[in-house]
Amino acid sequence: MAKRTIVTMPGDGIGKLVLEQAIQVLDAAGFSANYIHGDIGWEFWCKEGNPFPERTQKLLEEYKIGLFGAITSKPKDKAEAELSPELKGKGLTYYSPIVSMRQKYDLDICKRPCHTFKGNPLNFIRRGFGGSIEEPIVDVMIFRQNTECLYSGVEWTNPPDPVYDALMTHKKFKDNFSWCPRPDLAVSARIFTRKYTTRIVKAAFEYAKERGFDTVTVCEKPNVIRETSGMMMKIAHEMSKNEYPDIRVQDTNIDAQMMWLTKNPENYHVIVAGNMFGDIVSDGFAGLIGGLGFACSANIGQEIAVFEPTHGSAPKYADFNPSIVNPIAMILSAVMMLEHIGEKETASRISKAVADVIFEGKVKTYDMLKVSGTPEAISKGAASTQQMTDAIIAKLK
Repeated sequence: MAKRTIVTMPGDGIGKLVLEQAIQVLDAAGFSANYIHGDIGWEFWCKEGNPFPERTQKLLEEYKIGLFGAITSKPKDKAEAELSPELKGKGLTYYSPIVSMRQKYDLDICKRPCHTFKGNPLNFIRRGFGGSIEEPIVDVMIFRQNTECLYSGVEWTNPPDPVYDALMTHKKFKDNFSWCPRPDLAVSARIFTRKYTTRIVKAAFEYAKERGFDTVTVCEKPNVIRETSGMMMKIAHEMSKNEYPDIRVQDTNIDAQMMWLTKNPENYHVIVAGNMFGDIVSDGFAGLIGGLGFACSANIGQEIAVFEPTHGSAPKYADFNPSIVNPIAMILSAVMMLEHIGEKETASRISKAVADVIFEGKVKTYDMLKVSGTPEAISKGAASTQQMTDAIIAKLK
């Protein structure tokens, strides 16, 4: 059988470090692939005016599977200021390359698992009856609609005449915002479509069915955001009634959910949400299992899929020698890639190796050791990035 080709896109900052670690683990587990580098990130915005170059787009279009590290994003004014002099003033606009990638290739289904690793010193604990200490088991998959909502990129400052005139036809806008001078008005559109809302809700129900869970939780705000959140809620109820009668729908408002996830996180197993609220609630749950050093994700479309940790590029850590960052989120993202392409046995072996290292507790990165993320963390007993990778590889062998 021919080797599969994987497009590797390290990106910025620590993305370059952790992606290399994940490939080491994949190699040690016996996964054989050709890795082709794809340029992406801040460097290419600055010198080319495009953080997601067409040459990388063509690689993804050809090979369909990508492993992505992390990117740096900066506000509009700073992005413009850091462009090469010959590119300034040409009307170029910075858009996050991962958001652009999701939209260009309809990577609309985002899966973000948050699972407790036994023995992780960063696991969430709470006080129980009589002052006892409880450590609830978190086992939740968050399905985040990945291409719409407030991440659509449809927004204006000083909206043009057609947009402003359309807004003025809405009574709420006319009554409450017509006083505002247009140059002082900024508008971002929260867009849901039935097609893609149905796809993400369907994915959540299928996962619940596969895992034997009897509930899908819709985490939105339909009592206030009636049209968009309301669409997702209505679709979920219709799907439960017509296609999945053994799986019920419960709804939680995003604000209440952020409280409840620290009161009873073990009660949630399948959550579906729009882009913004899915982003928020997945980071909230990630905090219960150790933080972003353990938070992996998949961006899945009908043809192309890209797998990435949910942490950022953390440039302040990028030049530490030795590196101290936790590579587990990237390694687990590679595990999600293996599961997606049918390499389930290899995925299971790597997952077990990670779990064994954490449970054993002999090798801990600075976050797990609860020391400051400085170069001095190594002298305080923290494992380097490479040492954590080596420990996982040793368990594989």
